Amino acid sequence: MGKYKNRAELKNEAKELLRGRWKEAILLNMVPVLLTIIGMAIALSAVAFVQLKTGVFSEMGMNYDSLSTENSGSTSSGIISAFLTVGISFTFLDWLREPEMRIRPLKHAFQVFTKKYFLGTLLIYILTTIFTLLWAILFVVPGIIKSFSYSQAYLIYKDRKVLSGDDKVSALDCITESRKMMDGHKWEFFVLELSFIGWGILSILSFGIGFLWLNPYANATYAAFYKNLTENSGYDDSMEAF
Repeated sequence: MGKYKNRAELKNEAKELLRGRWKEAILLNMVPVLLTIIGMAIALSAVAFVQLKTGVFSEMGMNYDSLSTENSGSTSSGIISAFLTVGISFTFLDWLREPEMRIRPLKHAFQVFTKKYFLGTLLIYILTTIFTLLWAILFVVPGIIKSFSYSQAYLIYKDRKVLSGDDKVSALDCITESRKMMDGHKWEFFVLELSFIGWGILSILSFGIGFLWLNPYANATYAAFYKNLTENSGYDDSMEAF
């Protein structure tokens, strides 16, 4: 067991990982962005098609059917992008543990959609969404706090799935383990995320170009945060028992 790394050390670990390999990281992180753009284009095309077929044009250029089509397309695209983001976080975790690994952007980004990971990831997505919303109904702040408590569930599921092979891994157990792991570390993770806001503003001012570098940097840092927790919380020992 080592020591918990501070924000600077986690970011340095991420930058060291990306040194000389930014191209691979950028291509990996562009997958969900491109998918979102394609999804939006399909949704807008569907809206135009519905309008042309029905011949119904409101003052805003929309009708109920076209709005439903657009919203459905946007929702589906958002969920798929979220799953791709999970796949990217899996990749960065593996990359941190095996720095020389070869990155295959499409294969690694879509790894959540395989038989091995899909069902568990979907269940974690549904359960954490429900739990967070229920807490948010009471008060907004508890909902935000709980979102940080559940933030490591996907990576815990990945680690358990790798060890268990074809055996079933409980999504609820992974959420519970994440809550325990983040006990005393939620504020650290919040501040870590907050530390990228300045870079986010600069990326917006650069018309989004800066996000090509910011997203890989942030995702690698978040993976390093989880890796550091597992190395210092006794989680590795519990995984060996598992």
